[in-house]
Amino acid sequence: MTSLEETVGLLALLGDPNRVRLMALLAEEELAVSELMAITELGQSRVSTHLGRLREAGLLRDRRAGNSTFYAVAESIPEPAARLWSTLLQELDDGVLDADRARARALREARERNLPWPDAIAGEMERHYSPGRTWEATARGLLAFVTLGDVLDVGSGDGAVAQLLAHRARSICCVDRSEHVVEAARARLSGRGNVRSQLGDMHSLPFANASFDQVLHLNTLTYSEKPRLALHEAARVLRPSGTLAVVTLAEHRQDEVTAAYGHCQSGFAPEQLRTWLLQAGLSVHLCAITSRERRPPHFQVVTVEASRPPRPTR
Repeated sequence: MTSLEETVGLLALLGDPNRVRLMALLAEEELAVSELMAITELGQSRVSTHLGRLREAGLLRDRRAGNSTFYAVAESIPEPAARLWSTLLQELDDGVLDADRARARALREARERNLPWPDAIAGEMERHYSPGRTWEATARGLLAFVTLGDVLDVGSGDGAVAQLLAHRARSICCVDRSEHVVEAARARLSGRGNVRSQLGDMHSLPFANASFDQVLHLNTLTYSEKPRLALHEAARVLRPSGTLAVVTLAEHRQDEVTAAYGHCQSGFAPEQLRTWLLQAGLSVHLCAITSRERRPPHFQVVTVEASRPPRPTR
């Protein structure tokens, strides 16, 4: 028999999805930390922390081989943990675990055929981590091909996006309704002469018509009580041939999750966004669900590219 404290501790240990993922992989074969990182796409510190806790509880064993540490499920797991893990393993049926197993299988086959890592993941490179190959690093590289004019960043937060774009734009204006956030943006962007931050409401932008070449609405519409008006305001301040970029959540039923972040909209259907954009006088080039998060509850993301028509030629 185990005490209440021991039982609760064991449930907490195996109550983390990533620890369960690691256990499921290591129940099938011994893997190095670097291999677990590649399969799960978790960072080194997170993987090592989870492995350390599982090892301390007696669920894993480890061994050193050169510069690598290999892990596997321990041959003799403490009885209470063994019973709980056996029950979990029999009941587990999840797409994330299936994807982990598929990546582990591809890694194993590549290892057996002595294939280099890029060959092993050919066809799905965007799904895999490798050192230095992150979405931020990719975005910074792609900015070399981008030249921006006068940019309006609506709901700009603390200026992280403006900081990324500043050296590629003629000017950037950051607008947010939170005074605290605006001050944080000013601190982040101090010293950049082409960037300014100010208070403003996305439903009533404090700018004249046709003031900007590009307008960004990145993850803002779910905070809007009147999203149609917010899009009309974005269209109003666009210059002819100007571009509007929108990123927002697709329709969902996870209000209990998003409410904690202050969302007042449960995402949007692409068809509804397209209608509002057309009503605002914009040409819509893309309005579709473009990605799906891997972690439950698997939120989907809508990306919009729209533009104001050019001035008619005489």
